[in-house]
Amino acid sequence: MPRKKFGRNRKNRCRFCTPEGCPRPAYVDYKDIGLLKKLCTNQSKMFSRKRSGNCAAFQRASSAAVKRARFMALLPYVGE
Repeated sequence: MPRKKFGRNRKNRCRFCTPEGCPRPAYVDYKDIGLLKKLCTNQSKMFSRKRSGNCAAFQRASSAAVKRARFMALLPYVGE
């Protein structure tokens, strides 16, 4: 019996990359709290690459930005 496909068939795309390619160097500003909150769950955990759709370079840059923002007390370490 064939399995039914559920869910989205659309692949997540990196929100930082342009159609021409990934801009280098990959940098995400740690002071942009609105953007960083979109990359985290309500428990302040980072979304995985598969879930967020980021490319490898920007996933590393966004995780570094979240760590910097947490250290500077702009983001909480533990969510609600």
